[in-house]
Amino acid sequence: QVQLVESGGGLVQAGGSLRLSCAVSTTIFSLNVMSWYRQAPGKQRELVAAITNGGTTNYADSVKGRFTISRDNAKNTVYLQMNSLKPEDTAIYYCKGRRIYDYWGQGTQVTVSS
Repeated sequence: QVQLVESGGGLVQAGGSLRLSCAVSTTIFSLNVMSWYRQAPGKQRELVAAITNGGTTNYADSVKGRFTISRDNAKNTVYLQMNSLKPEDTAIYYCKGRRIYDYWGQGTQVTVSS
């Protein structure tokens, strides 16, 4: 019953920026934690950033200082602002919400050229 839809991915040059959006079909507060994961070809899916319903954030070391996760409660939308992008950031980015179960979006492709 919970749907998450990511958008905002695309092709960007190294050093550029993108903002990903995750639209949630329920209130964000009803999900304890909202997260962004990414998966590059041939690699395991990894946590990029997370934000609790209390506003606490957590980031992977590889994106610390470059990415920012935020939320707009009125729009039930979670964002991932990605700055200073590197080719190694290239991946499919997935939005996840957790309550009792994990709810996943379909993913949005981010490609960073060198």
